[in-house]
Amino acid sequence: MAKSTYGNGYLRPRGKKWYGYIRVIVKDSETGERITDRISVILGEKAGMTKKQAREALAREGAKRKGWFTANAPVLNDSRVTFDWFVRNRYIPLKKGDWKEETAKNKIALIESDLLEDLGDIPLRNFTRYDLQMQVNKLAETRSRDRVLQMRAYLRDIFSEALDQDFLVKDPALRVKVPGQLKQTDKTTLTWDQLRMVLDELTAMERILIELDMTEALRPGELFGLRWKCFDQKRSNLRLQETVYKGKIRNWGKTAKSLSTIHLPAALASDLAAWKKICPDSSPEAFIFPNQDGGFMDADNFRKRVLHKIAIKLGLPKVTFQVIRRAVATLAQHMGSVKDVQGLLRHEKPTISAEVYMQEIPETVRKTVNSIHKELRKRRPVPSPKPRIVRTA
Repeated sequence: MAKSTYGNGYLRPRGKKWYGYIRVIVKDSETGERITDRISVILGEKAGMTKKQAREALAREGAKRKGWFTANAPVLNDSRVTFDWFVRNRYIPLKKGDWKEETAKNKIALIESDLLEDLGDIPLRNFTRYDLQMQVNKLAETRSRDRVLQMRAYLRDIFSEALDQDFLVKDPALRVKVPGQLKQTDKTTLTWDQLRMVLDELTAMERILIELDMTEALRPGELFGLRWKCFDQKRSNLRLQETVYKGKIRNWGKTAKSLSTIHLPAALASDLAAWKKICPDSSPEAFIFPNQDGGFMDADNFRKRVLHKIAIKLGLPKVTFQVIRRAVATLAQHMGSVKDVQGLLRHEKPTISAEVYMQEIPETVRKTVNSIHKELRKRRPVPSPKPRIVRTA
């Protein structure tokens, strides 16, 4: 098929693709004079693009090339559009509106360390599925399962966005797979005896704090954000109204169900009331578990200063707020339904409670196996012989 000329360029099919050739004005690198040059652009696959659509794509590219490269006019297949440039100038600005401030910082930091550091300088149009698969495989060697899944999701989202914004004509991340061998996510839990052992090693105030955390399966940000105005001894409840995270107070929680009113057992409510009488500041705005300056405690500091030392002393595999929350969810699964555990953890979906937090209990599994085998070994009742009917002539 011969070339077709349209305005500032012309169209030509080559192989399975439509190619556009556009005349642009550039400066000569030696003389500095403005000269006419011709560049080629892949407009799309012939199988998915009619000639009319290719012509329209060529017109759009021609209009963009008149300004060569501006912040508001992405240029299709331009070698100067690197992965780093697209992520920082097109992807992140679009996504930041959906991310909370601290969440955005964490997500951007992960993208920078796991993706931009290795792939940032590569032109967007040069990526192949092989390149992206190799990056995911590399991450799988050192990163956790959840981290690898997260980075693969980011890659697919980034290149899907590049396709939507006309930076690419084909998505190289569409078929990137999760590697078969991934590092297992930490699933450490503790038994009831181990949880009691931890409580016995704490000071009076620390015991109330951790017993409250164990009973209510609180996240550390929720626990250390509690103020005395949240405590209602008469109704025996606590209102979760705000959280703390990395030195900041937030009036929202991790999920829509995070901030709610939770029930307190009577004994625990009495212990909190007793602590209120002797704590440094029991005014409504004061924190229930303050640091030395009267502000809220730092969760990481408490974990290293208290929980980590107790784990070493008792010979436990690990004691963290996450392990405590997972242990409580696991041990509570036989005290109520999955929906009850979901309510305790305040998750949006019961599947998160069941699949991520609730772990199998070996002793319970053994009992289940024994029960199954016991049923199989039960003797079948021997049917009574049918009476013989004697027929007379």
